[in-house]
Amino acid sequence: MRPALPSLLLAAGFALSVAVLLAARVTAADPPKGRFGPAFEQEPFGKAADGSPVTRYTLVNRNGVVLKCIDQGGIVTELHVPDKDGKLADVVLGFDKLADYEKPNPYFGANVGRCANRVANSAFTLDGKEYKLAANNGTHSLHGGKVGFDKKVWKSEASMTAAGPGVTFTYTSKDGEEGYPGALSVTIGYTLTDANELVIEFRATTNKATVCNLAHHSYFNLAGHNSGDILGHEVKLAAANYTPVDETLIPTGKIAPVAGTPLDFTTAKPIGKDLKAVGGTPVGYDHNFVLDPATSGKPAATVTDPKSGRVLEVFTTEPGLQFYTGNFLDGTNVGKGGAVYKQHGAFCLEAQKFPDAIHKVGAEGWASPVLKPGETYKQTTTYKFGVAR
Repeated sequence: MRPALPSLLLAAGFALSVAVLLAARVTAADPPKGRFGPAFEQEPFGKAADGSPVTRYTLVNRNGVVLKCIDQGGIVTELHVPDKDGKLADVVLGFDKLADYEKPNPYFGANVGRCANRVANSAFTLDGKEYKLAANNGTHSLHGGKVGFDKKVWKSEASMTAAGPGVTFTYTSKDGEEGYPGALSVTIGYTLTDANELVIEFRATTNKATVCNLAHHSYFNLAGHNSGDILGHEVKLAAANYTPVDETLIPTGKIAPVAGTPLDFTTAKPIGKDLKAVGGTPVGYDHNFVLDPATSGKPAATVTDPKSGRVLEVFTTEPGLQFYTGNFLDGTNVGKGGAVYKQHGAFCLEAQKFPDAIHKVGAEGWASPVLKPGETYKQTTTYKFGVAR
């Protein structure tokens, strides 16, 4: 059972706003303003397929930025941030109802694991033993398998931290779940800071050597989730290299320079500029970029929407960043408010170890995804929102 929590907790100095927040529920159409101060609220969000109740949390910082997330997979369902004129818009794709997250979907707002991205041929060998995984992407296993972390209801608890309102999610994946060895205990912490940052901290331990490679999978459109394509967004990546892939998007094991290719984002350029040249079936970016070693403390990625003026900076402790441009969105997903999500309607920036790294252990430049007893998997990834100056 989840611990009983107050429906609202306010920081000191903001007690007078309690009645206002209770009287006016936080909604997408009417997100609270900065005067309400840092706060959180929780409410039922339906029941999962196994009957487990699902809770939705609403976090608000001092600037009126609003984050909504649920304890099924820690999915981010809404994120309202200001544009250059201070107008808020929801910049992540998602659904209004839990039932839509229960169905097969493109991992909107999810945390994926226990292995993000693809594992070639849905099998790997570890300590001399072969493990077979569920194939859910052709012959490969994708984002943890058929019932990955995004389909699990996690234990959850909201709190007010010194940095801002937050939620902590915990889940233990049993030995053998989706074919992976070891009981993996995972904690995911969200903090919405007053610097308009969503800070995501992953921690995990295991009782048996296993694969652990976690990633956050929100789909962003800085003009608003229902604003059409993102081809005019300008992207800069701190990555002079990438990992080439075969026709099924499995890395070849090589690390190659982006210079002279459509994958060169070392200086900012519109997503649509070289989109056709990058090819793919369907066409678009779906590549792992090798982050430059000097990115510590600096943005791994910077994305700007010239029209709204919104800017997203990504900071991460991970060695790789998967840049994906919603190539497989085809209009069949009807999202919040009836929005139809079409191809290239959003982008993802998934911080992670390189895809299929379990088959490249020991290769130069490839961080191992193997987690052993006594070790702790750690990742901190921050999505920081601002406006162009």
